[in-house]
Order: sequence, then C-alpha cells, then structure tokens
Amino acid sequence: MIPGTIVETASLLSNQGYVADRQLATTVHLALTMERPLFLEGEPGTGKTEIAKVLAAGLGRRLVRLQCYDGLDLAAAAYEWDHARQLMAIRQSEASGKALDIYGREFLLTRPLLSAIDPSQAPAVLLIDELDRADEPFEAFLLELLGDFQLSIPQFGVIRAVTKPVVVLTSNRTREVHDAIRRRCLYQWVDYPTAYREAAILRNKAPGLPAQLSAEVVAFVQRVRQTGVFKPPGVAETIDWAMALDALDQKELEPGAVEDTLGVLLKYQDDITALKASGLAAQVSDAKAQVNLV
Repeated sequence: MIPGTIVETASLLSNQGYVADRQLATTVHLALTMERPLFLEGEPGTGKTEIAKVLAAGLGRRLVRLQCYDGLDLAAAAYEWDHARQLMAIRQSEASGKALDIYGREFLLTRPLLSAIDPSQAPAVLLIDELDRADEPFEAFLLELLGDFQLSIPQFGVIRAVTKPVVVLTSNRTREVHDAIRRRCLYQWVDYPTAYREAAILRNKAPGLPAQLSAEVVAFVQRVRQTGVFKPPGVAETIDWAMALDALDQKELEPGAVEDTLGVLLKYQDDITALKASGLAAQVSDAKAQVNLV
C-alpha cells in the first residue's frame, strides 16, 4: 500500500534501513502519490540506487532493474522477438498448413522495461540505473513509458500497465540528461549525507560498532570529502570502513589503523597518496577533537 503521508513514507524508508531527510522523503512521497517517475541525480555513492531497492522491499513489489551502459538498445532494454522460435513455428506451420501469426505474444521476449508494465506480472518498482551511462538517443525510447506507462510495439500493438510501476531513474551526472526526460519526472538531487544523517545511517547499518569509533569514522569521512579527493567516499565506503576497523578490534581511530585500511575507504591510489601527504595523523587528531567537542 502506498503511504498516505510524508511521515509514513519516511517510516517506510527507515524500516528498510534507509535514513532520508525531510526533503527527500517529501519528493519520494509525492512521486508515489502522484504516480510520477522519480529522477534522482547526485554523486556516486550517495544512496540513489538504494532508494529503489528499499521501496520495492517496503511496498512488497518486485524490483526490476535496468542497468544502463554505452550501447544499450531497445532489444536489451524493452523487448525483442524470439527469432529462433518464430522460424521453428513457421516450419511447423508450413508442414501442417495451419495459419500462423509470428508476431503473437508467445514470441515476444520480455526485457526490463516491458516486464515492469506487463499486466500479467505482479506490480513492480522499475529502477533505471545510471541513465547517464547510456547513449543520448536511448532516452527517446523511455519517453512513452515515462509519460504513459506503456510501450508501442510496431508488429504487436500497445502494452499498457494495469498497475503503474514505481519508476526510479538515477544519474551520476557524467553527462546531462535530456529535458524531455526531466519534464516527465519529479526531480531530487541526492547529496552526501550530513554528519548527523551519516551517523544515523551507520548506527542503522552497523549497530554493533563502538560509539566512539562510529562517531570518529563519520567525522573523519566528512573531512575527507572536503579535501578535494578525486573520488570522495560514498556511504557504502563509510560503512565498509567502519566495519573493517571494528573487525581489527579498533575502539577508536588510530593513525596506524587508518593508514592500513585506507584502501577500504578510498578507491584511487592518488587519493590515498594525497591524503597521506596532507598529514594523516593530524587529520585523525582533528576528527577525534571534533567528536569530543560535540
């Protein structure tokens, strides 16, 4: 059942382990209530994809995911005809003399976009992930689906959703997504979480962490994101790093343990080298001092 209020939407997300701020919860609520696609844009690692996953779990719907990539086409994204089966049916028809419609539904292979609106299947949450990775012409394929929740198949006809899917599109903004897509969606920029929200996420995802370690990890990660590293750590890296330190029996941040585990937090050697060069011990000390001031 679709939540009736913003508070209920925030609770739905929270119950599935997603800590959303008021603005994000409001936009998600409006997308659900108005039955409009939700376009989430932001840096990698800010939790855009996770929203679709928790909505599917919270609403009790199947998750249909289309992972976009360079060269993605209609056959891989929406549907294609089963040519081998059509050819076999033609041969059988010729042998039996019976009439045959080779463009019947039984010859249609369902891909993610068609699966999400297929009336014969259970209601879905459709995740169109990293749309900016696909070629710009691919976006034209999406306009009918996003606007009318249907697909027109030339040889077959129109397939229309009986229960509209919840549609979530994400973009890391490696290129601009066309205005025609944006106009059909409700938009939300998903930023890196504040220290308060990231601490709540960490408590939710790793409840067994020592409180001091958890607080210091958040303070350190927040500082790292402000240092201008090429790839700032996302929320998933924060969680992984905290759990790695806990696995090493760390109760608080120590420069040696931080240096040894930077490969969990940062994924580029240039970023690791730059962070070490900036004075790792001082960074750790500043993070600990910030926690102690709170």
